[in-house]
Amino acid sequence: MSSLHQYLRPTLRFRASRPCTAAAAASYLRFYGIAQGLASKEDDTNVTTETTPSPNDRRTEALQRSGQDLYPRFVPDATVKTWPTRIFSNRFAPLVNDETPDVPQAALNGRVRSVRMSSSGLAFIDIVHDGCSVQGVCDLARISQNSISSTEFRDLFRRMRKGDIYYMKGHPHRTKRGQLSLLVTELPRLLSPCLHEMPTALQDPETRIRNRHVDFQVNDRAAQILRLRSQIITRIREYLQAKGYLEVQTPIMANLAGGAVARPFQTHAVEFSDRHIELRTAPELWLKRLVLGGFERIFEIGPCFRNEGIDKIHNPEFTTCEFYMAYANLDYLTEVTERLISELITYTNQLTLKQLPSLSTCEISIDKPFPRIDFIEDLQGLMNAELPDLKSPDAEAGVIQMFHNNGIPLPESPTLPRLLDRLASKYLEPLCRNPTWITHHPECLAPLSKSFIDRGTKQRVSARAELFIGGNEVVNTYEEENSPFEQRRKFEEQVKYRNADNRADIDECYLEALEWGLPPTGGWGCGIDRLVMLLSGTDRINDVLPFGNLRNVVSLGKGGRDVVVSQ
Repeated sequence: MSSLHQYLRPTLRFRASRPCTAAAAASYLRFYGIAQGLASKEDDTNVTTETTPSPNDRRTEALQRSGQDLYPRFVPDATVKTWPTRIFSNRFAPLVNDETPDVPQAALNGRVRSVRMSSSGLAFIDIVHDGCSVQGVCDLARISQNSISSTEFRDLFRRMRKGDIYYMKGHPHRTKRGQLSLLVTELPRLLSPCLHEMPTALQDPETRIRNRHVDFQVNDRAAQILRLRSQIITRIREYLQAKGYLEVQTPIMANLAGGAVARPFQTHAVEFSDRHIELRTAPELWLKRLVLGGFERIFEIGPCFRNEGIDKIHNPEFTTCEFYMAYANLDYLTEVTERLISELITYTNQLTLKQLPSLSTCEISIDKPFPRIDFIEDLQGLMNAELPDLKSPDAEAGVIQMFHNNGIPLPESPTLPRLLDRLASKYLEPLCRNPTWITHHPECLAPLSKSFIDRGTKQRVSARAELFIGGNEVVNTYEEENSPFEQRRKFEEQVKYRNADNRADIDECYLEALEWGLPPTGGWGCGIDRLVMLLSGTDRINDVLPFGNLRNVVSLGKGGRDVVVSQ
């Protein structure tokens, strides 16, 4: 074994039986060789070294020559309280200009956003942590290690780079110009260097989404959308818990997805190698089983999966919030929804103004009650034609004729539910710019909802209401079907429309559960991703997901796109 491999072996735990490749050895040599002063010109035919050091190599070498430990264990000063920058900023916000309060020293950790040398003995560092920045004022005359020279002081700050992570401690202070700062009393300590040149901005959408760890650092808006998402979920959770709802987690994998008309993802488990397992498309049936079990107010916030296409507002993996309440009807559900949405808009607008300045406020009317559109009645008025009896055998043919009469292209697999859904998306949904309910959908569009004969249209409709804002569905709510006999009939109807995108089946297990007596129950579902899009003012679902849509996530495994530094 060469001396190079003898050096790499204890560091990388390589075994003789698994020799490192030439490329891997060369990569690790550049870093660890500099760290140990290893001669880069060693004659080893199994290793190819670069003749021209990369910027990262030169950066690493410069740091090593300084004698600094690049990745020390984090050992803060036990005598000094370490503050998160946001809490530090809030705590000392009342300071007036040129004030240094008589309080113990404070310590801060963070990533360097900028370094400015004012003179050979005065430097300013802006560090950011958790989205909040604080300035460090480093005056050589004040720093306790006064044995260092002005040259050493200057060299230290010249080695600092945007993106490095440092620890510093000192006295809280507000400058004469009004900037909250820390008067540093010891040389800042390097905790972790950034070996790449941090860009000032990322513009290319694909580069951004494939380098989110960089995107979040340089694009405040991207990071603030993620913070807003967390606040929205927290607010919904607190709202429901305050009303006595119990949060639960239900299975994600089962033998039958159920709960939604959608194509599920399938996988296998080692334990059940002879059968498919499906990822849930909705938690609905599990949650209603819990209502059956005596939990009369429950909710869940979690992921769902539908093996469908990707576009600006759809992703195969998405987050929903669903709640169920025994002895609740549609009037209660719509009233609760209007209060919750109004509170969320007000809350997020306040949050945006105070803490998330890169986002714009949500300019949406929240006057209550929200307007209502009757699915069948208003659709017939807009089309100037009556729908056929939707329970008749020739209903599908009649609706197709309406498409032809109005020059509307037919959807793929033109089943009755798909035809009606297409008409709603063309005529009704565009009317819903401000919060608007679409109610009383045809029964075939909501097989898990209770249904009744509408007095005006004489059609069989569901006790369902969908809230649309900006033309997109945000909330879906209905009175749950609790009759095992009616539910079986609706499952059987749904099976008639089965196709590649509708894997409908009769869930005998759920029907048996209904036989134990489900109380009259109201169900409510909200797509968290779309809600965050609405409240953050973004029109792409990519922007509200930490690592983008499924296409982006899968592409990450193929290697990231180079980050080009903006000049």
